[in-house]
Amino acid sequence: MILKGISIACIALFLTACSSEISNSSSLEKWKLEQELILPKGFEHIVFADSVGPSRHLAIRDNGDVYIKLRIDKGINGNMALRDTNSDGRADLIERFGSYPNDGNFATEMRIHKDYLYFSSEHIVYRQKLTPGKLIPDGSPEQIVVDPYPIRWHNAKSIAFDNEGSMYVTFSAPTNVCEDWKTVPQGVVANVKGEFPCKQLDILGGIWKFDEAKNNQSPLDGKRFATGIRSVVAMAWNNDDNSLYAVNHGRDYLHGHAPQYYTKWENAVLPAEQFIKIEADDDFGWPYTYYDHFKKSRMLSPEYGGDGLKESNKYKAPLMGFPAHWAPNDMLFYKGNQFPSRYKEGAFVAFHGSTNRTPYPQAGYIVAFVPFQDGKPTGDWEVFADGFAGVEPIVKMEETKYRPMGLAEGPDGSLFISDSKIGRIWKVSFKADKETFGAEELAEMEKLKLKSYIKMPVEDVDIINPN
Repeated sequence: MILKGISIACIALFLTACSSEISNSSSLEKWKLEQELILPKGFEHIVFADSVGPSRHLAIRDNGDVYIKLRIDKGINGNMALRDTNSDGRADLIERFGSYPNDGNFATEMRIHKDYLYFSSEHIVYRQKLTPGKLIPDGSPEQIVVDPYPIRWHNAKSIAFDNEGSMYVTFSAPTNVCEDWKTVPQGVVANVKGEFPCKQLDILGGIWKFDEAKNNQSPLDGKRFATGIRSVVAMAWNNDDNSLYAVNHGRDYLHGHAPQYYTKWENAVLPAEQFIKIEADDDFGWPYTYYDHFKKSRMLSPEYGGDGLKESNKYKAPLMGFPAHWAPNDMLFYKGNQFPSRYKEGAFVAFHGSTNRTPYPQAGYIVAFVPFQDGKPTGDWEVFADGFAGVEPIVKMEETKYRPMGLAEGPDGSLFISDSKIGRIWKVSFKADKETFGAEELAEMEKLKLKSYIKMPVEDVDIINPN
C-alpha cells in the first residue's frame, strides 16, 4: 500500500490537508462562479438562490423573505418563496406554492402591498394575506382583476400602487403596430397599413386603474388611466412625486414594413424604448407614432403615412429614450440608505435584451441606472450591472447565459435581480465608503458602453449575421 509505514498521526495530517485543499478549491470555484457580474467598484454580489426556475418579477418582505413569480404556463404552484434562515445571505428554505391555474408564459408580477402578496398570471391579478412568521401566505388567492379577453401576445399584467387605495394594471396591445393585414397580399409584410382608428385602443394598449382591494374586477369596473402604450412590463409608483412611471417597449419591423424608408441598420437602432411619466388621460401615440431618441422627436409611423421624416406633436413625449429593442422588463426607484446617495431616488431598469436586431448584434442584457436631479431624470443612463449574457457578440438570444428580468429592494437596501432563463437570483450590496464613491467608479462603468451588446452599432461595419 502506498501509505504503508506512515504513522496514524501522519495519515490524519494528510487527510486534514487534503480536506482543507478540497474545501478551499471548492470555495474558490464558488467564488469565481459568483463574480460573473460586473458592478461599479465598491459593490459586491452573491448568488442568493440558483436555478429556482425561469423567473419574472420578485418581491421582498420586511423580514427578508423573497417571493418570485415563475414563468409557467400550466399546472399550479407558479410562485416561489425563499428564506435565509441562517443569515448568511443565501436562501436555504425554498418552497413552491400557488393554488391557482397557471395560464401563460408571460405571467409576471410579484409585489407586496399592505401585508398582502399580489401576483399575476396572464389573465388574473391575485392577492394573498401574509401572516407574521409564516413563509407561505394564508388561504386561497383572491381574484382582484380578471382579464376578460383571450390569451394574446404582450399579455403580462404588471401592477403598481398609489397611496390612495388604487392599483394600476397594464393591458398591453397584442400587435406590433395595429396592422391591417387585409391591406397587403397574403404573406407580404412590406407597406402594410395600420388600422385607423385602431380598435385595440378601446380595450387594450394602455394602463387601467382599479380598486386595490375589490374582488373580481374587469376593465369595465376600472378606469382607463392612460392610452397609446404598446407594451409595458416595467412599471413603478414613485412616492417622491406621487406619480406613475414606466418604460414602454417600442414597436418593431420599421425596415420590414417600410423598406423604402428604413434601412436594416435603422431597424436595429430605432425606435426608442420610452421612459415615461404617466398621468391621468395621457396618450403616448401608439400605434400612430414612435419616438426617435436621436432626433428627440415623436415620428409618424410608416403604417400611418410616415416616411422617417414626418414628425407628430399630437401626443405626449417621453422623459427620455433608451436604445431600441432592449426590452425593459422591470424598474425600481431606490429608497434605501445602503448605496451611495446618488442612487437614492433614481431608477434602476432591468433590460431583458433584444431578439430582433439582426444583422447587427443583439443588445441590452444589463441593469441600467437613471440618475434623477430635482425630481426629473437627467437624460443620461449608466450601466450598473453587466455580465449576464456571458457571450459577446450576441448573435441570438438563445446563446446568452442569463437575462436580467426582475428587480426588488431588500430591507437592508440591497438590490435583488432575477434571471428569466434558469432562475438565478443575485443580491447586490455596497461594501465601500459611500463618501468617496464617485467619478472614478462611474468612469470605469462607462467604458462598458463600448461592448457590442451595449454600444450603438456602426452601420455596414458591425454586421455579424448577414442572413
